[in-house]
Amino acid sequence: MSDYLIAYDITSPRRLQKMHRYLQKLAVPIEYSVFYLSLDERQLPKLLAEAEALIDKTRDDLRCYPLPQRGLKTRLGRATFPPGIQYTGLPAQWMGET
Repeated sequence: MSDYLIAYDITSPRRLQKMHRYLQKLAVPIEYSVFYLSLDERQLPKLLAEAEALIDKTRDDLRCYPLPQRGLKTRLGRATFPPGIQYTGLPAQWMGET
């Protein structure tokens, strides 16, 4: 399994909504257009091909960044989720637990 950040900038509200709904099924939203995803590297090309079909390549921007396996992964600032709510799909370090 590998971790990725997927981010997009989409000019059409309709395409934007489609992309957001698509990624919400597969990944954890960090911000409205930034998602955390953990999946097998062999699954990534299929995901990107499906996402590419939802955008206009001449006007929109979709990026996928691999996160280092042994790198620093932490969250600073305001919590991603309200107090008392924890999503177990995120690494414990991101939730302020060690």
